[in-house]
Amino acid sequence: MIDKIKEHIAEVEKFTADSKEAVESFRIKYLGKKGLLNDFFAEFKNVPNEQKKEFGQTINQLKKTAEEKVSTLKSALDNTAEETGIYGDLTRPGEATKIGARHPISIVKNQIIDIFSRIGFNVSEGPEIEDDWHNFTALNLPEYHPARDMQDTFFVQTNPDILLRTHTSSVQVRYMENNKPPIRTISPGRVYRNEAISARSHCFFHQIEGLYIDKNVSFADLKQTLQFFTTELFGKSKIRLRPSYFPFTEPSAEVDVYWGLETEADYRITKGTGWLEIGGCGMVDPNVLKNCGIDANEYSGFAFGVGIDRIAMLLYQITDIRLLSENDVRFLEQFRSAL
Repeated sequence: MIDKIKEHIAEVEKFTADSKEAVESFRIKYLGKKGLLNDFFAEFKNVPNEQKKEFGQTINQLKKTAEEKVSTLKSALDNTAEETGIYGDLTRPGEATKIGARHPISIVKNQIIDIFSRIGFNVSEGPEIEDDWHNFTALNLPEYHPARDMQDTFFVQTNPDILLRTHTSSVQVRYMENNKPPIRTISPGRVYRNEAISARSHCFFHQIEGLYIDKNVSFADLKQTLQFFTTELFGKSKIRLRPSYFPFTEPSAEVDVYWGLETEADYRITKGTGWLEIGGCGMVDPNVLKNCGIDANEYSGFAFGVGIDRIAMLLYQITDIRLLSENDVRFLEQFRSAL
C-alpha cells in the first residue's frame, strides 16, 4: 500500500494542466470528499501497527504534494488569464500596421529626380542658411545690383552676410567650386522668400534646379533636356521658350508647357491660353563660371529651375499652397496610394 501511495506522489509531481477545469478535476481526484486521500485514510485502520507511522507520513506527503500542485497550477493559470486580458489573444493574427503616406512634395520631387537620373544627372544638396557669396555675388549679383530686389530675402540680423537661401542655385555654385567639368547635377531643396502668404504663394517653397557644364554645350541641348523632362513628367511634349531675364544666365527664357484646354480646370490654370509656365532656364553666364573657377573659354553650360510645389499643385489639382505645409492628416492621407 505504501508503494502505491508513493506512485501517486510521483504522478502528482509530474502532473501539468492548461486549464482550470483540468486542475479542478485533479483536485477532486485527490483532495475531494470521495478522493484517493480519503480512501487511503480509510485504510489506515487496516495497516499493521509497525507500518502505521510510515503509512501516515506517506499519506501526509501525498496530501501536501497535491495541495502544492493545485496551488501552483491555479496561480500560473490566473497569471496567464491576466496577460490575455491585457494583450488579448496572443495567438490571433496581428493587425496590419497603419502606414503613413508620402507627402505630395516628396512624391513629385522623387519623380523629377528619377527622370533626370535616367539621363545622367546626379543629386547635390547644400545648406539652407547661406552666405552672400554663394546666394548672390557668385551668381553675377554683386552688392547693390538692382536684380537683388527680384527676391525679397530673409537676412540674419546679427550678420547681414548670412541669409536664408532664396534659390538652390547656391548649391550649384558650391558644386562647381568643388567639382571639375563635366558637371551634370540637379539640386532639390527648400528655399525662402519674404512674401505674403496666400493660396498661391508662401514664404518658403521647394525648387529643383539643374546644371550641365561641359565643352560645346548649346541652347539646343537645353531645349531637348527640357523637352524630355516635360514629356516624362506631364505626358505633354509641346513646350515653348519665351525670352526672359535672369542675372546668372544669358540668354534666359521662361519655360511653358502646352497644357491644353480640355476641361474647365485647364481653362482656369492656364488663364484660357492652354500654355502653362513651369520654370526658368538659360545658358550659364560666363561670369558665373569664372567666379566658380571654371574656364569660360573652354566650357559652357545651361541651367534650369522649376517649382516643386507648383508642379504638385498642377498634378494633384491642389487649389491652396498652404495645404502643403499645414500637416493636415486628412489631406495627406489622400496620397497613400501614390508613389
